[in-house]
Amino acid sequence: MNAGGTAEGPLTAERILQATEDVLRRYGPAKATVVDVARALGVSHGSVYRHFPSKAALREAVTQRWLFRAHIGLAEIAAEPGPAPERLRRWLAALFAAKRRKALDDPELFATYSVLVAETSTVIAEHIQGLVDQVARIVADGAAAGEFTVADAAVAARAVFDATARFHDPVHAAEWSRPGIDASFDAVCWLVLAGLGAGG
Repeated sequence: MNAGGTAEGPLTAERILQATEDVLRRYGPAKATVVDVARALGVSHGSVYRHFPSKAALREAVTQRWLFRAHIGLAEIAAEPGPAPERLRRWLAALFAAKRRKALDDPELFATYSVLVAETSTVIAEHIQGLVDQVARIVADGAAAGEFTVADAAVAARAVFDATARFHDPVHAAEWSRPGIDASFDAVCWLVLAGLGAGG
């Protein structure tokens, strides 16, 4: 074994991120260190720093990775052909399902990432803007097809994202397993779609 790899092969950024996730799950964000990650990989902490120059950079990268995996498939829905109202409803449902699955299947790791998300404001702002841009694409398609009446697709998309925050913002995670949450989601989706159709 050497500084550049382990018995399992070369040390890659992806292996470091996977190990970091395991360490975060075990120790939590307050106690997890780069040394813990290096120890889990069987390398020196200097080897980890060759891929990620600081603890903050490592935490940002693992947060980006988690967000990407949590929202995989949404861009495909946004880019699909077909009626915009149905696509927007499916996009919102897929976002809610992904967030709820993460929160309920691995609550410790979800709580850890909620802390990391609060630390990485730039990463989160860019990520949220990417999601809003996907909604804007659907809204613009709907406006072009006469399905939605909106003056500005980007403004409308941000309003849709904000209006549905209860179903994707981690601050509301405790509500996602409560009885009636799916009916509440359906009601909000109906209101959002009606508003878009009416130009509201």
